[in-house]
Amino acid sequence: MKEKPKFEEDHLVKDLEVRSLTLHNDEVHTFDYVIQALVDICQHDMAQAEQCTMIVHFKGRCSVKEGPFKELKPLKDKLLGKELSATID
Repeated sequence: MKEKPKFEEDHLVKDLEVRSLTLHNDEVHTFDYVIQALVDICQHDMAQAEQCTMIVHFKGRCSVKEGPFKELKPLKDKLLGKELSATID
């Protein structure tokens, strides 16, 4: 009987790992613009979006959402589409 390649198993495990969607400061967009993007894209309430925006401003980055890669990737793409800087860590 042939064993499945380890790569497939590793790939499946990585798909399920909890990752972090991180928003980075870009020194370009207004607070209101970033807040509205977080509300629209990440489903933050206004207070959470404001808090994340302040953290990004003062610390340079903030984790705005956690979950599996496959759930975070579309959110990251939408943030990038708004010309915001985001990564999945």
